[in-house]
Amino acid sequence: MFPVLEQTATHLSSLNTLTSEEMMQVLAQYQMLPQLLRELVIDSAIAEIRCTEEEEKLAIEQIAQQYQFDSDAKRQNWLQQNGLTSEQLDGIAIRQLKIEKFKKTAWSGDLEAYFHQRKSQLDRVIYSLLRTNDMALAQELYFRISEGEQSFARLAQEYSQGVEVETDGLVGPVELQSIHPVMAKILSSVQPQQLLPPTQIGEWVVLMRLEKLLPAKLDSSMVQRLLNERFNVWLQAQMQEQNGKF
Repeated sequence: MFPVLEQTATHLSSLNTLTSEEMMQVLAQYQMLPQLLRELVIDSAIAEIRCTEEEEKLAIEQIAQQYQFDSDAKRQNWLQQNGLTSEQLDGIAIRQLKIEKFKKTAWSGDLEAYFHQRKSQLDRVIYSLLRTNDMALAQELYFRISEGEQSFARLAQEYSQGVEVETDGLVGPVELQSIHPVMAKILSSVQPQQLLPPTQIGEWVVLMRLEKLLPAKLDSSMVQRLLNERFNVWLQAQMQEQNGKF
């Protein structure tokens, strides 16, 4: 047997003899304690969540679709590879269902208000961008575009010093929260097709033109995203609180 395989086999055989304290040391050694704490916090939160038989059946069917169990053989093979029983897999599906119900119970009530609070960051924009470190050049290019002498795309392709040169200066759609705060503030306050004069942002002088504003909508995908966001913020706070007790 290869030395590494032999060592692994020895470690695996010793798992059954570990005390609780030794198991905690092993989890800490492999940096798995935070994940364990996360799951324990979640289990505590969903302990009182109840599901109907119909909901549980649907959750089990959905996880089968997720893993593409289109035959009993595929399901059994997956279970064997992952060291799980059929009952344990069903339990995973039901646990995920309870987590989703917990999110809705905890945060659906004021989700619309939260959305409006976040909307200015979630709106998406398509804009043209040209970056240079030469203010005089930026002024000249601004007037060329303003006077219709040359297109923004042509000048960005020729003069821009950022990655946008590869797309003729066109950027997006991107969420406002994902771009430089100064640029986001400017783009959120102008009208489409408005060319903005040269602006110094850090080391760059930028020319920008808002091409299109794509307002965020509170549709089903956004609802799920915001529920996940609030759940994760809550979960991090709970884990920090629990860490402080150890």
